[in-house]
Amino acid sequence: MKNILLNNGVEMPILGFGVYQIADQSLCEQCVYDALMAGYRSIDTASAYGNEAAVGRAIRRSGIPREELFVTTKLWISDAGYDRAKKAFTKSLELLQLDYLDLYLIHQPFGDVYGSWRAMEELYKAGRVRAIGVSNFYPDRLVDLILHNEIVPAVNQVETHPFFQQVESAALMENRGVQIESWAPFAEGKNNLFTDGVLAGIAAKHRKTVAQVVLRWLIQRNVVCIPKSVHKERIVENFDVFDFELDAGDMTAIAALDRNESSFLDHRDPEVVAWLCNL
Repeated sequence: MKNILLNNGVEMPILGFGVYQIADQSLCEQCVYDALMAGYRSIDTASAYGNEAAVGRAIRRSGIPREELFVTTKLWISDAGYDRAKKAFTKSLELLQLDYLDLYLIHQPFGDVYGSWRAMEELYKAGRVRAIGVSNFYPDRLVDLILHNEIVPAVNQVETHPFFQQVESAALMENRGVQIESWAPFAEGKNNLFTDGVLAGIAAKHRKTVAQVVLRWLIQRNVVCIPKSVHKERIVENFDVFDFELDAGDMTAIAALDRNESSFLDHRDPEVVAWLCNL
């Protein structure tokens, strides 16, 4: 496993397992357990996913020492603000059955972001979380947060996949010392990602799957990725990406797939903002 060094010296696995949209508690627990048995040591969840308790049960069931794991969860909009953020953090820890978190993220750039960040800075200084960061922050929101607070976010988790590569945003994050992390690395199959001719051709060349090629492409760009699957064989397959390397031609071909637009939603669209804030 390749680790990424965050801006505070904490190491984070470049490949983890995500549990977005695994609402069934038993299924989520089994998937996380399967991922841990396959070798994953980084697990990404969120309070909004409603499955933190299932993740916690899987971690306990695995018997893997806590210090070997990297656990991320996120603060939802309805819990934004100084006091509410601290309460939400404690609730997440209780559901996960953990004494500390490795990474705590502001899930969306809405609500009382600054009150939340002050609370998170205090939690970080108290040693209750090893690193703090954000998710879905466009460059302007990220820079604004950095300039008006003491601690620079360690991570910004944003939509990143072959059709939305975040090249300029990634460069800005690197310049500011913020690690980019991909959500939806497979674009949830949109734009026929799994049958795309370019990706399929590269996969055949390396005797790998399209999913493995996409993850390898992200890893070679130093983008942390958290693929999700509810199928054990694919969970194992997605972890098997460290025994090959894409060449310059492969990377150039994938770069040409970039549409430079979200495949899901625009966080600057007023209707999207209203929808997210009312969830």
